Amino acid sequence: MKGPNFGALGATFTIMRAMQAICLISIIGMTANFVAEMVAVKQSPPQVIVATLSVTCIAVLYVAITFILYFDGVLPFLVPAGMDSLLLIAVIVVATTVGKPLSYLDCAALPSTGTTVSFLDSVAANMKKVNYWVWAGASKTTCYEMKAIWGLSIALCVLFAFSAICSACLWKQNKAKAAEGAAPKDVEGNW
Repeated sequence: MKGPNFGALGATFTIMRAMQAICLISIIGMTANFVAEMVAVKQSPPQVIVATLSVTCIAVLYVAITFILYFDGVLPFLVPAGMDSLLLIAVIVVATTVGKPLSYLDCAALPSTGTTVSFLDSVAANMKKVNYWVWAGASKTTCYEMKAIWGLSIALCVLFAFSAICSACLWKQNKAKAAEGAAPKDVEGNW
């Protein structure tokens, strides 16, 4: 199975989609683990975590569909340029919302031993509202996990910006090829 031949732009688009898929699937796994830890101690996950999970699930579906359409050679590149731009905005919101409180956490200073669940039970007993950065500060592992989600979100900002630009360039390239391949009109007419 050979894909479409769009040259270096096509190869770049393919690499961007592969990297986006890897980042998105990684974020889904880590976020789902984070939610599972919260549910284990009977706490409802914060809205920012649920929003992160929602945005990444939708983005994975979008990335998969657009890559399949690209591989079949039927992707209208102008639509993905716009959609990638919209996903870029969503991922910027996720990265800034998740990262704002996390930037102050020092993961290396947290204890390596102990269980997250016992720490969170203590937090839940002593606080009425449990914020996700309190959960992230439960242990080194959890802290690094949340910082990885934040870092991958930042990486997705770059990847979606780059793929939006690639899509716009591929659209322009296809438009130029279509105009080049059109039969010239005979002004004088054929008698």
